[in-house]
Amino acid sequence: MTTLGLPPHVELERLVHTLDNAVSSRVEGTIWSVGRNAIEAVALPVPVGAVCQIERRGRESIPAEVIGFQGAITLLASLDGSEGIAPGDKVVLRDSIATLRVGPGMIGRVIDASGNPIDDLGPIPTLAKVPLDAPPITAMQRPPIDQVLTTGVRTIDTLLTLGRGQRIGIFAGSGVGKSTLLGMMARGTDAEVVVIGLVGERGREVQEYLQRELDEETRQKCVTVVATSDQPALRRVHAAMTSTAIAEYFRDQGKHVLLMMDSVTRFAMAQREIGLAAGEAPTTRGYPPSVFSMLPRLVERSGTGPHGTITGIYTVLVEGDDNNEPISDTLRGLLDGHFVLARNIAHRGRYPAIDVLSSLSRLQSHLAVEQHKRAATALRNSIS
Repeated sequence: MTTLGLPPHVELERLVHTLDNAVSSRVEGTIWSVGRNAIEAVALPVPVGAVCQIERRGRESIPAEVIGFQGAITLLASLDGSEGIAPGDKVVLRDSIATLRVGPGMIGRVIDASGNPIDDLGPIPTLAKVPLDAPPITAMQRPPIDQVLTTGVRTIDTLLTLGRGQRIGIFAGSGVGKSTLLGMMARGTDAEVVVIGLVGERGREVQEYLQRELDEETRQKCVTVVATSDQPALRRVHAAMTSTAIAEYFRDQGKHVLLMMDSVTRFAMAQREIGLAAGEAPTTRGYPPSVFSMLPRLVERSGTGPHGTITGIYTVLVEGDDNNEPISDTLRGLLDGHFVLARNIAHRGRYPAIDVLSSLSRLQSHLAVEQHKRAATALRNSIS
């Protein structure tokens, strides 16, 4: 018998639903110490990835995320730095995972890594809450890539044809024209929504990029996510995830989305800071193992889906023009092709400085018609 006279299984479902939606009791811990790279708390029984609020005495509280443990010590990374945090401050659990509020009102706006507008155009109406680090679509649910994505860049459309849902890397050293090429693709693409993630960008260049590289028509179909180089590592990591989560939302609405991330190398560098702060051992050129596990999780979230597509364009900052450094080498094996920008071509004043013979689109042979493929092969032979 049940108190409501309902069948036992119905009553059980009702109780489970009530527990799932009940406001949990306050879970809190205490700041133990603040190190150079991580914040330590005690008596805080929450999982890795949980979002907390640090209640600073005499100041506003700030958000932080659990990044690991050392014995009974909980390690946190702050989204807003560690200034003003003192031993004895309370740490309160806010959510077991990081989430983001999304909606079509984001189109045409510039936001930070938490989804808050930074363009002084007022609040953004949102419709749904999504996880920041969502699992990728499973392999068997991904339709094959069979539609060409027009970029408006003749070198790409003719010799390095892209498909809707493809993932490509733009590999180059600093100052060779990666951001300029992204602007050209944003202006010329036939994608319905463009999501631009500026991860670790110089603050001076954000406004310049939006005004110089994007025209007014392009800006009206763009969502721009910004985390500048001076912001904490966790914000830079979240900027990449926020960009991807927004692209996933519009993909699930049936849109063809172009996701452009500049740069995935700075995402990896930010995760290196977090991993080392959590006590991971540096392995390859100072990068801890978590970097090489997060990279495939990030790029696999792009691609085709049951309703829409995300075409992922990731810039890769090649250290010392070494295309075989660890991040470049890892991404080349994860992506569906690579565009190499050559410094010697840029020195001759030819932009975009794409080295056609060193670049590859793995799907061109499946997407281009036979006449197109023969012409592209003949042109490559002439260049070589």
